[in-house]
Amino acid sequence: MSEAPTLSRLDNRRADFPGLVTATGTPWYYLDSAATAQKPQAVIDAVTRAIGVDYATVHRGVYGRSAEMTLGYEAARRRVAAFVGGREEEIVFTRGATEAINLVAYSYPGTVGHGRRVLLSQLEHHSNIVPWQLAGWEVDVCPLTEDGRIDLDAAEAMLTRDHAMVSFAHVSNVLGSVLDARRAADLAHAVGAKLLLDGCQSVARMPVDVAALDCDFYAFSGHKLYGPTGIGALWGRADLLDAMPPWQGGGAMIAAVGFDRSTYAPAPQRFEAGTPAIVEAIGLAAACDYVGKAGLEAIHAHEARLVKSTREALGAMNDVTLFGPEDSAGIVSFAIHGVHPHDLGTILDEEDVAIRAGHHCAQPLMAHLGVTATARASFGIYSDMDDVAALIRGIERTKRIFG
Repeated sequence: MSEAPTLSRLDNRRADFPGLVTATGTPWYYLDSAATAQKPQAVIDAVTRAIGVDYATVHRGVYGRSAEMTLGYEAARRRVAAFVGGREEEIVFTRGATEAINLVAYSYPGTVGHGRRVLLSQLEHHSNIVPWQLAGWEVDVCPLTEDGRIDLDAAEAMLTRDHAMVSFAHVSNVLGSVLDARRAADLAHAVGAKLLLDGCQSVARMPVDVAALDCDFYAFSGHKLYGPTGIGALWGRADLLDAMPPWQGGGAMIAAVGFDRSTYAPAPQRFEAGTPAIVEAIGLAAACDYVGKAGLEAIHAHEARLVKSTREALGAMNDVTLFGPEDSAGIVSFAIHGVHPHDLGTILDEEDVAIRAGHHCAQPLMAHLGVTATARASFGIYSDMDDVAALIRGIERTKRIFG
């Protein structure tokens, strides 16, 4: 039997991340990884080389460096595909998860028009709400369980043959609650619908295998996965991508162009109009390598211990309200009675502690919770108990200030 992942496997990771220090060289207690993760030196080095000595365009040049960069770009596609258990022809590079969800909302099932229905949930990020609205889908909303999970019993009762799509967060960006994704897939498929998973908060925190999840689309962003901004990916079943028309037009996504008509490249190229984010894709592949070598099981166990310690410390304070389940994945949202989250965030910043304060691009969820905002501490591979201790010290100071 293999040894269970331990916290010690991830000790001293801070040294890999040059951003985790202040201007004066003291520790910066960064607890906003759910918004964007800090970058390891390995990713910085990969990006620096790609934008420097290796740089050229892809898919166009006949000169040697362009050919080499094309090989590097397509190797990045293979690496990102493997990271989620897919194949290279199933990965579309996008600017992020937002663009990936927009792509599906506008291109599936091939036309924008009447009669398309999607089931979302109360905890979705705005990027998994607004695209469906803009693309003309009819939206139904699945409620949550008492502890902040998507209520799949309710989803089962709500789903009908009118639903073409179910689109759920794999992990909530506010509550950290983890979806039973395989059951969600079974429920969607039982009525002939497809399942799209928003994987922004899951790919950096737990192993993802799209085949085992049995989803149809999986969207995620690179910058939360310790990679660059401006890059993300849509994994889609090859047969579904092949049947979907292009969403954006331009160079690189065509087979032939004429003024009377144009024809398009096969998927995934037909969805990548224009010069792609070459450097960013290579940086994302480097991030996948870094996370893969650390081990996602170990990362998940590491963050679970930090969440447990944080929730225990906050739970001992009678003026703190905790949101989400006890086993939330890497994220702790809370509110302090009489202290606005923005005030807390400002005071914590004076202590070199960075948290998120606000509605977290989840205003419908805030309305469901009965608050306008929460404070959110979120962990990463580089987080440790010093971060938790600094957070608690800062909260205690804030409460003293507010009396």
